[in-house]
Amino acid sequence: MKHKNTTRGASLLLLLFGLAFLIIAGRFLYIQTTGTVQGVDLEEWADKKRTSSYTIPAERGKIYDKNGMVLAYDRPTYRLQAIVEPEYSENLPEPEHVTDPEEVAAVLSDYLPLEKSDITNRIEEGQEEGRFQVEFGSAGRDIPKDDKEDIESSLEEKEITGVTFEEETERFYPNGTFASHILGFAQSTDEGVEGVTGVEKSMENYLEGEDGSISYQRDKYGTELLDPEEILKAPKDGEDVYLTIDQKIQTFLEDALTQVEKEYDPAKVMAGVMDPETGEILAMGNRPAYNPNDRSDVENWYNDMIAYPFEVGSTMKMFTWAAAMEEGVYNPSETFQSGSYTVGGSTISDHNDSGWGTITYDKGLMRSSNVAAAKLGYEKLGPETFRDYIGRFGLDDKTGIDLPGEKTGTILSGAIETVTTSYGQGSTMTPIQLLTAATSIANEGKMMKPYVFDSIREADTGEAVAENETETLGEPISKQTAEQMKELLTQVVSNEDGTGKPFALEDFSVAGKTGTANISEGGYLAGRNNYTFSFLGMAPAEDPELVMYVAVRQPKLENSEIGSDPVSHIFKTVMQNSLHYLNISPDQNEKMTVENLEIPEVEGESVEEAKQSLSEFSEVTVVGSGSKVEAVLPHNQEEAVANEHIMIITDEPTMPNITGWSQREVQRLADYFGITLEVMGNGYVKKQSIERSAALDKDDYLVIELEPPETP
Repeated sequence: MKHKNTTRGASLLLLLFGLAFLIIAGRFLYIQTTGTVQGVDLEEWADKKRTSSYTIPAERGKIYDKNGMVLAYDRPTYRLQAIVEPEYSENLPEPEHVTDPEEVAAVLSDYLPLEKSDITNRIEEGQEEGRFQVEFGSAGRDIPKDDKEDIESSLEEKEITGVTFEEETERFYPNGTFASHILGFAQSTDEGVEGVTGVEKSMENYLEGEDGSISYQRDKYGTELLDPEEILKAPKDGEDVYLTIDQKIQTFLEDALTQVEKEYDPAKVMAGVMDPETGEILAMGNRPAYNPNDRSDVENWYNDMIAYPFEVGSTMKMFTWAAAMEEGVYNPSETFQSGSYTVGGSTISDHNDSGWGTITYDKGLMRSSNVAAAKLGYEKLGPETFRDYIGRFGLDDKTGIDLPGEKTGTILSGAIETVTTSYGQGSTMTPIQLLTAATSIANEGKMMKPYVFDSIREADTGEAVAENETETLGEPISKQTAEQMKELLTQVVSNEDGTGKPFALEDFSVAGKTGTANISEGGYLAGRNNYTFSFLGMAPAEDPELVMYVAVRQPKLENSEIGSDPVSHIFKTVMQNSLHYLNISPDQNEKMTVENLEIPEVEGESVEEAKQSLSEFSEVTVVGSGSKVEAVLPHNQEEAVANEHIMIITDEPTMPNITGWSQREVQRLADYFGITLEVMGNGYVKKQSIERSAALDKDDYLVIELEPPETP
């Protein structure tokens, strides 16, 4: 009986093992025949396991000013890695991994913000954990090219192996805070570099480009196989964006803003320069500003020129007066009683409370009378017509400027609100609305749409993809009214009784209007510093080439100072220098006649002969110690003005002393020799990384530090 049961058990086990064998064998046969496991294609899986795929990032388009000065571009940085896997070097003639962590740490600690012990521990931990390589966190990222080369040189000198670099891309703004609220910034994301604010955001579709890719087969250490079956898709770089911003005028503005910020410590400063005939924004800036290369401590992300509505004060009066003139209800010699004015039980007063007795309406604007503005807006025009002109001047709507984040203020309605709005209190507006409205006075009644984009161009060919065009937003006033307003606004600045007297320029007549606005924070603030002081002006007065708005909020004034001091410093510095830079003839309509001199052909001559031939030019620099002339910059046979900086390139070129040179002059030299140029700051050269008399090579990397010129 026992033997029978044993036989049955053995038979059952044989049957079960047989079935299991058949199932397993069948499964293997199925896998071999179909090449799949649970729907997974084994050939595809194996191919993926031994295939490396990488994205080839497209280069983001550059941003230029209107003259071709680069304002934003991609530059390479490097991430440091240490290979710690010994097997990586098994089939190599020499070790390619880290063999001595302490030696590596001794070198890297001189360049990275890490202690030797931290570097050593990180490498040894990676070895113990069986990792292929280790990295060093943020301390090992964003390493500049020159630092990377120095590290490599030190490692090579000490015959240290295993340290590698991976190239990455960062968005770089060579001028720091320069026009930062216009440019905005772009940052790296999982999808690549993307624009976050400013031009970087609004022009994302043009700037971003299209990434490429590469894939190839490799071994377990990532080494490419002999037959890698490589597949390459080339990246398509982004288009370049050219702005209307003029680097020179923007520099004048940035320097003036910085000086006022340091001297007066205001809560805010806002300023913009516009071409009234085209609507081009030539310069725009705010304080506080920020450096888009280092966004660790940003006080204000917003472009206040377009995104900060506030009670603008008496600059509003120029539009109240213009509306009255256009409607035919303005009589310049008509008189009124200044001092105070009552509407519906509410009384407003002039800024000196008691007024100036009985004066004309022309004098009312010169002295910035609130009563005159109230009577023009409420009595002469009437609330409905006055409100209509606010719309005509675009003061109740966005201008449509091609920057992200534009806002508009609030126009209050009602009897007393009409009164207060007529002189710039109660209702709110943005600086760009005022600047845009002022173009109608400067431009024969035509109000121009503001814009900052000049054109979009292909990076490789320079071919235009899109070009901006000027656009008239409307004609709120006639040419006759515009002329009449310019004459009156000129008296605001030139007349002894005018509040704009501090804004007069030495060489150019100015038409404009001052503003001193109360600040409302749950009630108007008290104290001599608690105002927004402003000026909206144009020059030359008869035929304005530029319109400019400046506002300074809550500057810290000494007892001897007045609110117009910081505002006039910005306006006068920027306007005077900009008009001279544009070669505008003082107090005349036409451009200055500038004598153009032809640069003679001196190539091959002796340096002394060349200097004699170029003696008509006021500044000539000899580059190098050679005796023969290799080239002249600007190039021979071109024309240049007499004060052009001419460079004689000798047959033995060396680095000149470029202290005091402009960025444009250094760029010209760098382009000729093929030198990579990196710029820090604004203004003129203070320091140079390539020493004077050093040999020049096309692979050189020149860093220049600029500083603003002394304010005249």
